[in-house]
Amino acid sequence: MAQVIILENLEREIDKKFKGESVDIFELMLSLENFPKKGKLIGNVGSIAIKELKYKSFRFYFFVDAFKVKFLGVDELEDLLIRFVRMSDKNSQQKVINEIKNFLKNLKK
Repeated sequence: MAQVIILENLEREIDKKFKGESVDIFELMLSLENFPKKGKLIGNVGSIAIKELKYKSFRFYFFVDAFKVKFLGVDELEDLLIRFVRMSDKNSQQKVINEIKNFLKNLKK
């Protein structure tokens, strides 16, 4: 079973924006513990894959180890760490993706 981490800032932002619906969003995010291959691949920075989950018109972005997700079976992904970092609506989607990629590129340096 994979481990899902949601950054505190993102958790507060979700609670503030969605109020009662935030429970559904957190359940969607935590469902990755049992189904770690879920989500749309947005891009790679080195060996880190950036993926997104959609909820209505919002997207929630997370990092995973690209090699493990691609080549290992679901039952072998016990030590996989999934970290949710940002969210966006449809209008700011590309801006947020570029910010995440730039952050990861600077982190690698």
